Amino acid sequence: MDVSGNQPAGAAGPGVQFGPAGIRRSLWRRRPSGQPPPLPHHLQTTGVGWLIAAVVLVVLSLLVFAGGLHGLAVDITVVDAGVVEWVAGLRAPGLLAAMQGLAALDSYLAITALLWGLLLALLVLRRLRQLLVVLLAWMLQGFLIQYLLAPLVQRPRPFGVALRTDWYAWALPSEQLAALMVLLVGILYGLVPEGRWRQTGKWVATVLVILVALARLYLGVEAPTDVLVGVALGVAITLLGFRLFAPSQVFPITYRRGRSAHLDVGGARGQAIRQALQDQLGLVVAEVEPFGLTGSAGSTPLRIKVRGDPDSWLFGKLYAKNHLRADRWYKLGRELLYGRLEDEKPFNTVRRLVQQEDYALQKLYLIGLPSPRPYGVVELTPEREYLLVTEFFAGATELGEAEVDDQVIDDGLSIIRKLWEAGLAHRDIKPANLLVRDGHLLLIDVAFVEVRPTPWRQAVDLANMMLCLALRSSAQQVYERALRQFSVEEISEGFAASRGLALPSQLRRMLREQGRDLHGQFLQLLPQRPRPIRIQRWSGRRIGLLLLVVPLAVALVPTVRVVLFNHDPNTTRLQIINLDCADLEPLWLQAQAVPSASLVPCVELLPGWRMLGANARNGWSGFTLDHDRAGNRAVVVQLTPACNPAGAIQMPSQQAGVRHYEQTERTADGFAATWYDQFPGGCVTYRLRSTTDIEGTFATQAPLVLGFTTRQGLQQALEERSNGRLHLDPPAPR
Repeated sequence: MDVSGNQPAGAAGPGVQFGPAGIRRSLWRRRPSGQPPPLPHHLQTTGVGWLIAAVVLVVLSLLVFAGGLHGLAVDITVVDAGVVEWVAGLRAPGLLAAMQGLAALDSYLAITALLWGLLLALLVLRRLRQLLVVLLAWMLQGFLIQYLLAPLVQRPRPFGVALRTDWYAWALPSEQLAALMVLLVGILYGLVPEGRWRQTGKWVATVLVILVALARLYLGVEAPTDVLVGVALGVAITLLGFRLFAPSQVFPITYRRGRSAHLDVGGARGQAIRQALQDQLGLVVAEVEPFGLTGSAGSTPLRIKVRGDPDSWLFGKLYAKNHLRADRWYKLGRELLYGRLEDEKPFNTVRRLVQQEDYALQKLYLIGLPSPRPYGVVELTPEREYLLVTEFFAGATELGEAEVDDQVIDDGLSIIRKLWEAGLAHRDIKPANLLVRDGHLLLIDVAFVEVRPTPWRQAVDLANMMLCLALRSSAQQVYERALRQFSVEEISEGFAASRGLALPSQLRRMLREQGRDLHGQFLQLLPQRPRPIRIQRWSGRRIGLLLLVVPLAVALVPTVRVVLFNHDPNTTRLQIINLDCADLEPLWLQAQAVPSASLVPCVELLPGWRMLGANARNGWSGFTLDHDRAGNRAVVVQLTPACNPAGAIQMPSQQAGVRHYEQTERTADGFAATWYDQFPGGCVTYRLRSTTDIEGTFATQAPLVLGFTTRQGLQQALEERSNGRLHLDPPAPR
């Protein structure tokens, strides 16, 4: 009957001694129901607070503003307009220049530069998880604001003030401040170590955001409501991403060398480890320290000093949620590239991951292999963090740095023979997992052990062991010793399968560093060069994953391009499909884009025409029309303060106060026409390009689609909606 590796100290069976002789043991205790685990997992209050604030503000914005400027939306807009008017009315020498300088920090040029600088810094520092969080948060906030919230709310810029800096599209939520918050939170949680520096950085970021927000209010382009919702969204999305996918407790920001897989075992986690070892295994811990980090990427290895007479050392492997995720992504990538190799199904929980290694240790210990004796598993956080405790091989040296003689070679080959006889495969034979102590070889890190593997998998273990041993000796010496325990056919099978993917990465790296083609030398020693064994596998699951992943990757490319490289002036930033002459919100926004224009264009669609999208920003506005036969983007319309109709012919205008110009051009591949409508303070230019209408049949329809509404009419409509409390333009200077 097997002895459980998690057997408590006081319950050892006859003849079973828990741990080294003389170890001090305390009474273990079962954690009562309802009592928190040694290391509770919780989302910090700041993250919860920002999430609640963002959700509440977004819901209220939709409830108040989604129906247009009516009811409560008018009252809030009046209050916002009053605050903006008061802030914008402040006067002091140099104040305007200072505010414009602060607003420049939140310009799209500055934000884009900061974004790429942050991504580059995270890439150079190899903080790929933090980089992914920042990138996803950036894309998510852009998608939520540009494509969901702003088009539903459709809130123009503040009324009654001059807009004195750059702005883009709808005002609510503030897209630029949301983007700035994503980057600032990304800097704090991706580059700044936790503690005093991060707390100082938070205050600096807070002051900076307040100053930028005040500057945008002073320059008239945003209202307090726009700022609050934008800031809450930017902080909540990014902070939640870091809390869930790159928490500082699991991925601490440090500028000391080390792997991201290694957890910090000081502070609360260190105390939890001591408490858990004492409560669950009865061990009184004197010291816990990282050990052997360079050879481990899938866990955090520890050396644990326990009280006794004398004090003794045990070995621990700390597994957490990040190791489980790494295992999943690693196996998914291998399956996509090579097909599933043997039993490489990812684990569902951290508990299953640590149970697998505890079980493997029991198997190897019972068959007499020189592997660490398991002493149990302790739970730090249910389903998130566990510590596996085993025997510690004191005084052992890694194979890559040890002397290798015939005894060590025979021990290594004997380990493989015993694995074969027990129907097992280690699957990770590399120098870091082979230790030498007192002239004998020891085997560690059995997390990948497989029961009843395929023959080629067992053969790979043999070849990898021979390569590891030859690193510190010679291929000839290892081959001659191997013939004492294995046949030529078995050795040939091993080197036929052990190539490329089948070699652990550390072994491949050490082979390259030595500059010796040990694999080729072993092949030359064989009587006959073996035919390579194909280890890649095709399956329905692999094909299905490829069919799923490839389209997602293809779709991601244009998404990233739009979010990170959005410089197309015709991009549908307003995300509207209607610009009817009675739809006031987008018309008010167009009027704000060109404050001098006495007329604002609108659309009176005819059969066959549809609006593709619209855009508005300081200095111009525009929209694009499609035609079912003339093609996509058949007509592009733009409102600007002025235009130059040079070369165009003036024609009669159907709109009072408008001078109409036309210019047509027939080319070998299509028809082009440009119309100019000039009026006081503005000009509308609309261009038609068609490769299917060479004769210009649709050109006569295009001017009929375009309509106009007067600025005075828009002002009157706004006053009626607000009972005279809101005004489209600022008051004329006295």
